Amino acid sequence: MDWKLELIVVPVSDVDRAKAFYIEKAGFVLDVDHVAGDFRVVQLTPAGSACSIALMRHTEGAAGSLQGLQLVVPDIDAARAELVGRGMEASEVFHFESGRQVPGPDPERAAYNSFLSFGDPDGNGWMVQEVRRAESPA
Repeated sequence: MDWKLELIVVPVSDVDRAKAFYIEKAGFVLDVDHVAGDFRVVQLTPAGSACSIALMRHTEGAAGSLQGLQLVVPDIDAARAELVGRGMEASEVFHFESGRQVPGPDPERAAYNSFLSFGDPDGNGWMVQEVRRAESPA
């Protein structure tokens, strides 16, 4: 039995503002913008991801309460350059040594140890992590 995570609800205070942020600054792709009466859902997907986010107001969580969302990229420096190039306020790249955060990417570029972070306009928190995977043979 395969279990696939496909959608995460992100609580926001202003759906239009969040939609613009995720498209223009984070580079997500708009999948759905659906309104039915007072209900509206905007679904977006990061490039290359099998999991999407749904921007919604009036959810169980308060706007900005979602923390620890994680994106994985093969090149953390290129990812940061792309985000900053779109006007994103992203942290500098950092890694961990002896349990403490240190500036810059992991010196050995070890997978799972180089990060950057950013927040959306409501304060929902994201981490971007570098994971270099061996390419599978064709």
